[in-house]
Amino acid sequence: MQRSRSRGLKAFARTFSWLFVCGVLTAQVGCVSGASLHYVTQAAAGQEKLNGRGIDIQEVVENGYLDKRTRTLLAAVPGIKSFGEKLGLRATKNYERYLWIGRPAVMWVVSACEPLRFRPKTWSFPVVGSITYTGWFDRAEADAYAKELAGKGWDVDVRGSQAYSTLGWFNDPILSTMLGGGDDALGDLADVVLHESLHATFYVPGQSTLNESMASFVGDKLAEDYLANLKGPESADRIRFVALRKRSEIRGNRMKEAYAELEVLYASARSQEEKHEEKRRITEKLRADLRIQRPVTNATLIQYKTYGSGHDEMAQLFDACGRSLPRMLKALERVRPLAKQSKPHTDPGLLLRPVLAEGCS
Repeated sequence: MQRSRSRGLKAFARTFSWLFVCGVLTAQVGCVSGASLHYVTQAAAGQEKLNGRGIDIQEVVENGYLDKRTRTLLAAVPGIKSFGEKLGLRATKNYERYLWIGRPAVMWVVSACEPLRFRPKTWSFPVVGSITYTGWFDRAEADAYAKELAGKGWDVDVRGSQAYSTLGWFNDPILSTMLGGGDDALGDLADVVLHESLHATFYVPGQSTLNESMASFVGDKLAEDYLANLKGPESADRIRFVALRKRSEIRGNRMKEAYAELEVLYASARSQEEKHEEKRRITEKLRADLRIQRPVTNATLIQYKTYGSGHDEMAQLFDACGRSLPRMLKALERVRPLAKQSKPHTDPGLLLRPVLAEGCS
């Protein structure tokens, strides 16, 4: 999906967190299970094109480079980072540079899932562990890989990513793809920066759903608080951001409905032919209802779940911690041992329940 600034699928459409450990840090192809030399090479080459490139944001602002709107958005970045750091997010050297990349997405994310069961294909890498997606810096190569997976019987999904994090291993720049063209650009930029800053603060290898869902929860919450703090609780920027987020929640609930409906279908005694036919009806209706341009598959729906799971439990923990992010982050440290011992991609709600039972202290 192009970055239209519609927030219905914004979380996984615009942010993707992954470290190219083998290609960039060790250059040992063998350390990536099942990965080809070509995949590792393109990952390393794509990351290298971003490393150290771009112009210092302060220089852009002080010297009046670029257009006024871009300068205004870039000028807000240090304040967004500072706001998050005061609330417990890790201070990094990220987002001190601006880089124009001349394409609609920084990379294209390919995911895959079984066609009649919500079981994703996974890839394993050092440091980050098991993940449910791969990233490609060239759209044609992403499409070719997706076609290869589809030929093996997988449901596939290809989506553009407007931002991603290297989890603090490199100093990530603000990319041109991270600056929206709509009225929600400031809130969306704050959301992206704070989302990625959470990844640099809290990350559990092998638990993509926990990592991404927590970053989405924190990014949304802090972006709203940032706008209220900067512009005022009744400001147009905050009101617009909240309205768009509500719209996103409505779309998200529609996605969850389709996911639940398909789960019941896949578990039924109906024939495979009937299941495929009913699946087509459900996904095409969802696609029409939400005006999604690309095909909707199991891989689409399961990745949406990756970014939107456990939010009820996260909200409960946030409330239990007196709506204090520093206290919540401290409580999350108790999740790490359980998450490391659990199956990869365990539902965050299950991982958070023991912490909720103990309380926030």
